[in-house]
Amino acid sequence: MKKLFFAVFLSFSAAAVFAQATVTEQFQKITTMEQAQKFIDANAPLKPVIFNVVAGKDTTMIAKRLLRQTKGNVFNVGYTTYKVLESNESVKYRASYIFLDGGSLTPAEIDSMKKIITKKVDAGQSFDALSDQYTMDGNTTHGDTGWFFGEEMMPKEFQDAVSKHKTGEVFYVDVPDKQWHYIVKKTYDDDLKKEMTILRANGR
Repeated sequence: MKKLFFAVFLSFSAAAVFAQATVTEQFQKITTMEQAQKFIDANAPLKPVIFNVVAGKDTTMIAKRLLRQTKGNVFNVGYTTYKVLESNESVKYRASYIFLDGGSLTPAEIDSMKKIITKKVDAGQSFDALSDQYTMDGNTTHGDTGWFFGEEMMPKEFQDAVSKHKTGEVFYVDVPDKQWHYIVKKTYDDDLKKEMTILRANGR
């Protein structure tokens, strides 16, 4: 009788263990910071914690792996489980430009100016000096855009083109609906900022 009782007890215990959700399964159901905090409060033995990682600042191997994830991802490293609760990313660009006004010049004149200026750039003349000489928007920064992002600072066509080129490259950008034309030199690598909020706990 005792053996039978013990066997039944073990079967119920095993069922309870298997019925309990794993850490991974619980993490998959967490979608808010509030839910994450409730998990922390209810699972102290698992040593759960919320922490941040920042691209460029955190350089450990696990931080680099975390920064490759996207919001909502759950994954395991050994017997530790991680979930990306929040992920914020922004990119800034910087370039120098020469602006040519299609409202004042004909298309043929624009093309001619592009060729003349590009030839001078290829010959080694300073882009800053050429901007001072040729730009038609009166800028006083030698054509330097400063760090920019978003269409409120530069036209979308300009930003898209800069994002696709490498530092040091010279290229053209046209904004046909405004008759704006640019000769652009990308002067800096993209300034990528990425920060994540991570939930971590022991167990899988």
